[in-house]
Amino acid sequence: MTNNNSNTELLQSFLNYLQFEKRSSKHTVVSYATDIAQFSEYVGESVLVEVREKHIRNWVMELSKQGVLARSINRKVVALRSFYSFLQKSEQAHTNPAAHITALKAAKRLPVFVEENQMDTVYNSVEFEEGFAGVRNKLIIALLYETGMRRAELLGLHLHSFDLENRQVKVLGKRSKERMIPLLPELVETIRNYTQERAKYAQAHTFFFITDTGKPAYEGLIYRVVKKYIGAVSTIEKRSPHVLRHSCATHLLNNGADLQHIKEILGHANLSATQVYTHNSLEKIKEIYKHSHPRN
Repeated sequence: MTNNNSNTELLQSFLNYLQFEKRSSKHTVVSYATDIAQFSEYVGESVLVEVREKHIRNWVMELSKQGVLARSINRKVVALRSFYSFLQKSEQAHTNPAAHITALKAAKRLPVFVEENQMDTVYNSVEFEEGFAGVRNKLIIALLYETGMRRAELLGLHLHSFDLENRQVKVLGKRSKERMIPLLPELVETIRNYTQERAKYAQAHTFFFITDTGKPAYEGLIYRVVKKYIGAVSTIEKRSPHVLRHSCATHLLNNGADLQHIKEILGHANLSATQVYTHNSLEKIKEIYKHSHPRN
């Protein structure tokens, strides 16, 4: 067996572990696969189980010289650390060479969000397509913004995910953790209208969001819809589904919602992940103070 074949088998066994045992998200599996494959290419003919800490440190230095962002490099190191931890537990490696690689200092990035008045414009002034596509696309925007759910969570919705009588939706989050998110009355009616239209197009499956031909919706469709309608009201460079999640959290906080409640809505594992939104609120307070204080 060649070294390359050995590395491929090690990586595949790790990816199977992530997918079937840890139940990691598709995004995590793909990201880790890419990062470890890049490192495997860097070390060339070396067998991954023979890698030492110095090889990883040299790779980190090389990536940094190439201008790769510290945040991205840190993610790659986390992927390697997880990979070698798996190899240790499965007795395929004796040590974890990534265990003592410290994270690079990364510039803090505040979440990008759409302004409240711009979201009002989406709801009240932007014209959606005629027919089924318009009903679906408007609901995609509304669900992402009003519930703060992730793109993968949106795509994972089924007809049975909704309890419209009690105005709530069950979402399957990271690590297969379920949570309930409340639905506003107007959104419930939009869901009812979409469900009626969906019945005219859907094929034999229960996925909630579908394409124009009745098949389950896919990532590219969601991205295109969000990019189009955020772009219609905002000039922000990043226009992804996650921006609507950030917008939901930021607007909730700005309007007095408790941080702990926002954490539960978003499905964060700990409060520190939610606290990043307080920075956006602080910036808003500073701006108001700047323009409102009589001594300004």
